[in-house]
Amino acid sequence: MGNGTAGKRSSKRAGNRFVTPAMDRHIRRRIQFFAAAVAIICFGGLLVRLFVLQILDPENYADRAAGQQLRDTTLPAARGEIYSADGVTLAASETCWTIRASPRELQDELVEPAAKALSGILELDEQTVLKKLSQRSSNDCLLRRRVDAEMAAAVRTWCAEHDAKGIQILQDTRRVYPEGNFMGCILGFTDVDNQGLWGLELEYDEQLTGENGTILTAKNAWGYDMPTHYSTLQEAVPGSSLTLTIRDDIQHYLESALTAAVEEHHVSARAVGIVMDVNTGAILAMSTKPDYDPNNPRVLVDDEERSRVNSLTGEERSAALQTAQQAQWRNKAISDLYEPGSVFKLITCSAALDTGAVTANTTFVCAGKINVAGTTFRCANGHIHGAETVAQGLAVSCNPCFIQIGARLGKENFCRYFEAFGLRSSTGIDLPGEMKRSEYYTADRMGPVELASCSFGQSSKISYLQMLTAVCAVVNGGRLMQPYVVAAITDADGQVSYEAQPTVKAQVIREETSAVMRELMEGVVTFGTGKNAAVAGYRVGGKSGTSQKLDSENERARIASFVAVAPIEEPRLAVLICLDEPHSWTTSGGALSGPVCAEVLRKSLPRLGIEPSYTEKEQEKYFTVVPDVTGWRTAAAGQKLAEYSLAADVLGEGERVQSQYPAAGTSARKNSSIQLDTTGSLDPAADE
Repeated sequence: MGNGTAGKRSSKRAGNRFVTPAMDRHIRRRIQFFAAAVAIICFGGLLVRLFVLQILDPENYADRAAGQQLRDTTLPAARGEIYSADGVTLAASETCWTIRASPRELQDELVEPAAKALSGILELDEQTVLKKLSQRSSNDCLLRRRVDAEMAAAVRTWCAEHDAKGIQILQDTRRVYPEGNFMGCILGFTDVDNQGLWGLELEYDEQLTGENGTILTAKNAWGYDMPTHYSTLQEAVPGSSLTLTIRDDIQHYLESALTAAVEEHHVSARAVGIVMDVNTGAILAMSTKPDYDPNNPRVLVDDEERSRVNSLTGEERSAALQTAQQAQWRNKAISDLYEPGSVFKLITCSAALDTGAVTANTTFVCAGKINVAGTTFRCANGHIHGAETVAQGLAVSCNPCFIQIGARLGKENFCRYFEAFGLRSSTGIDLPGEMKRSEYYTADRMGPVELASCSFGQSSKISYLQMLTAVCAVVNGGRLMQPYVVAAITDADGQVSYEAQPTVKAQVIREETSAVMRELMEGVVTFGTGKNAAVAGYRVGGKSGTSQKLDSENERARIASFVAVAPIEEPRLAVLICLDEPHSWTTSGGALSGPVCAEVLRKSLPRLGIEPSYTEKEQEKYFTVVPDVTGWRTAAAGQKLAEYSLAADVLGEGERVQSQYPAAGTSARKNSSIQLDTTGSLDPAADE
């Protein structure tokens, strides 16, 4: 038994391994190596990460840190204003307020009361507001943009009364148009972010847009704003302002006359009017009627169109509304093409005179119709003018006469002058939406029939602005001017950064030709189809036009137009009026559009300092001598004034006239009023 125990102990010793000193040193080295490797990997990784953060991508985490520690509030910059040439504000930026909220800052017990109160003040759906305010982790949400001062004050008062935190009332700006429904197609409008969407607002958006400012506010560890001395303010810089060539007074004259014509003659496809400075190309007025109020551009102004759109539903209604709005915003004066009709005879006549193909006294014969290569063309309204000179043919707007003039001119010269007058491509006016090119025949595609038709203003389609720009070149000595609507741009510091200068694009005809054309155009108004465009006290030249809309399904669709220039001896203003599809007693341009031109000229010329000079015949027709009615009973005085085509404006309730103004013997315009004072308080001498 003793031997057995000894054997077991012997076997245990044999199974144990003893660590020698050499082996112990080896293990320690391995442990040290492993520890060093771990340290290198860990610290190396940290060093690489630090290199990336500090050297390669420092901005990312700096921005993330700033986002957690700072609140950046934008201060919207006021958009630049737009002024008329005579200083009237047409577009401005108005202070308003935007209401936002930081739900995480709002006290829990105020979430539901705030939703109820704010939805009532801001005219919003209560459940929508409650849903936004219930997002307790949110730092920012929009409640309503651009509220007025009354709404903002009501929100401020409620927050103060309930010590509500996290409701932000931020100052903002919105675009307003003080004149209302005025110049809509020219000014255009902006979107909710004050970015230009149409008209001048779009064309000059970059210049009108200012630089937003910021308020940088520090936040504490809980995300709440720290005291105001931790804030940094960067002021907003307003945008630059525009001063237009368009005069507010002349624009009002044009829009008023054009609106009246649209209503009186039941114009179904809108009307266009343009007033241009003959010598500079500056647009003094431009309108398409009916247009829209830029304060509410999406509201359809046409009652019938609005009713039609509202009768639809769903996607069909949305598509119809968008189409109707686009048509309403369209500036027809520059975006649409039309057959100019007989107004274009001014171009044919100028080209023929300039090349020497005809003179003002060259004679042609009108037999009421003319056959060209198998196609019969008739004179307007079936007239048979017989033998007539070029001057007479223009005055009575004879189609056969101008077909013969066009034939003498020839297709090569016709097409060359067509291009020289700028009728092939856009004018380059500083407004968006101008058509890129017109529709016309080139010489290689023009046969005798096409030349005949084009000679009196059919078969070619140009823009209304192209037509008026060409007419200005006809009368101003032959200079084709660049039309423009912005006269100057002024920055926020009051410095003029841009000032427009008249630009001559080409010398189209000789000055001598232009002088002859002025005489011929005056004959149109004095003796021909333009008599309705005459203005007492001024010499007016012009040309009527009644063009057929060849691409219309309605064969009777016409455009009644007239172009007038005054004073024709020294031209200053050119006016083009076009009524697209009038439904009246006639479609004649001279009858319908001529009087509109006359009204615009009569009111506009004196505003430019061009005073009338009346002939004896005009003096007798339009003026009378004021009789002396002082001392008369008021009723008898009124009757006496009526005999002289004058009206009585009685001051006071006395029985007899104590004094009158203007004084007896003064020349006064017929149908004007004479002040009759029955109180003795009127001092006529003070008014002299």
